[in-house]
Amino acid sequence: MNECYYDKRMDFFYNKTNTDTVDEWTGLQLIVVLCFGTFFCLFIFISNSLVIAAVVKNKRFHFPFYYLLANLAAADFFAGIAYVFLMFNTGPVSKTLTVNRWFLRQGLLDTSLTASLVNLLVIAVERHMSIMRMKIHSNLTKKRVTFLIISIWAIAIFMGAVPTLGWNCLCDITACSSLAPIYSRSYLVFWSVLNLVVFFIMVVVYIRIYMYVQRKTNVLSSHTSGSISRRRTPVKLMKTVMTLLGAFVVCWTPGLVVLLLDGLNCTYCGIQNVKRWFLLLALLNSVMNPIIYSYKDDEMWSTMKKMICCSSEDKSQDRRSSRIPSAVLCRSMDTSGHYIEDGIIQGTICGKGDLGDNGNS
Repeated sequence: MNECYYDKRMDFFYNKTNTDTVDEWTGLQLIVVLCFGTFFCLFIFISNSLVIAAVVKNKRFHFPFYYLLANLAAADFFAGIAYVFLMFNTGPVSKTLTVNRWFLRQGLLDTSLTASLVNLLVIAVERHMSIMRMKIHSNLTKKRVTFLIISIWAIAIFMGAVPTLGWNCLCDITACSSLAPIYSRSYLVFWSVLNLVVFFIMVVVYIRIYMYVQRKTNVLSSHTSGSISRRRTPVKLMKTVMTLLGAFVVCWTPGLVVLLLDGLNCTYCGIQNVKRWFLLLALLNSVMNPIIYSYKDDEMWSTMKKMICCSSEDKSQDRRSSRIPSAVLCRSMDTSGHYIEDGIIQGTICGKGDLGDNGNS
């Protein structure tokens, strides 16, 4: 029977796996990592708080997509908390941690990243349901959206707790990984492959949306003579989709591949030299999500600006008084939740070609 080491500190496991935590977390590299990490976390806290507040404050955002968007912002906010906890419990401090505190440190990261990933998948499915049925909003009720949000966090918490519940190497030192000295290599393979599969599903969903929008754009272009908005709206959607896919690929794939290589016990891959940078890259995805999902929405951006600069609210309203609000336009075109040929990008952004803005992109 294998001996278990529940009462050991982390220096025991770092020594067993020949992982050095002192030399690689000192000097200029440590300063750069901490500076970037601090800046990212501050931006994550501020931007995602604004997104959540905007969804709560503006009744035009009380629809399934925006509820899921607010939950994504909450997941990204949690990612910032997890990284702050990591910054205070990493480097030379790692060796002084107890097993339970180290599990907490990694569990917070796994929970936050899984919540963001699953939320992105749910948003992709929700958008797919809406676009394929040519509706502004999906038919999801508030109860179903609440169930989805609870399910997202249940899955995320469970995935973060799996190693603590037993899938670890505390009783089998030979199975320990290099990047996570008390995680089993088999768990790293499972976790990385599972996330890559989810990523593949997202790619398939968005490719379907892309192909559909492209086909619909060609149909509208051949049957409409004066409405630029009918042709421009799908283009905007495609740009949003491609921006999302590009950000996700850049931020997530390198880290997942590194975890997979560690799980496969690749001792000559040099994963220790890049692990901290890929962690920052994964964190960057939580920075980019508010930009991709929110700042491209005129109504969301306007609401956030009003919350930031209350003193300029009257001036902003004067400048926009001659423009019809995008959400009102959407509702006027689709009061019963029907067709959106004239334009919806993520819920409330309508084409402006018929409003005198045909020259703006």
